[in-house]
Amino acid sequence: MTRISVDVNDEWLDAARAELGTDSKVETINAALREFADRRRARDLIEALDEVELDFTRSADGWRFGGGRDLSRLEADARDARSA
Repeated sequence: MTRISVDVNDEWLDAARAELGTDSKVETINAALREFADRRRARDLIEALDEVELDFTRSADGWRFGGGRDLSRLEADARDARSA
């Protein structure tokens, strides 16, 4: 853990505290930093998945216990939803 002294905009801190539901300044700053780190990891994961071609043909036949789901349009549906 790094200890630092920094001037922080009080309005931004209060807004972040309200958004994050935190009680203290330290908790708010750490939660905000964690949120941005999580966003970066999610973006990296999405970029990695975008580089892989997924084949969902016959996905309805691939699930156990007869509970198959047709995922053949999953990628197209996700792209359509993203562009909407």
